[in-house]
Amino acid sequence: MKINRVLFDSDVLIDFLSNRIPYAEHIEKILLKCGDNLFQGFITPVIISNIYYIMRKNEKHEKVIDKLKLLIEIIDVINIDKEVIIKSFNSKFSDFEDALQNYSAELNQIDIIVTRNFKDYKNSNLVILTPLELISYL
Repeated sequence: MKINRVLFDSDVLIDFLSNRIPYAEHIEKILLKCGDNLFQGFITPVIISNIYYIMRKNEKHEKVIDKLKLLIEIIDVINIDKEVIIKSFNSKFSDFEDALQNYSAELNQIDIIVTRNFKDYKNSNLVILTPLELISYL
């Protein structure tokens, strides 16, 4: 399988930014490959918002913002537009946020969504991998 474009779900990035062991190590390996231009990494604005909201519970605003700034130096942000929202409204996803991620990824030619919550994407047409599964492909 050729890996060109990867969308990172909130959970794996929070693992990395919060240094959750052992998960942070896995994402760090993947982000290093992304930083080496082995493939392109992406997130959506919703993912940024989720990360901020969750991490802000335990860290100061400035610290969270600094981490997010570093993150978007490595990975790019794709849009969520009206088409993505309408597809998400009409989807079989039980979680609206996951539907937004999925359809944004589909419309932006993403190859893989990386998440530890792969069951949330059971209705996806994309390849869904855990961080460890992606590491094994790389």
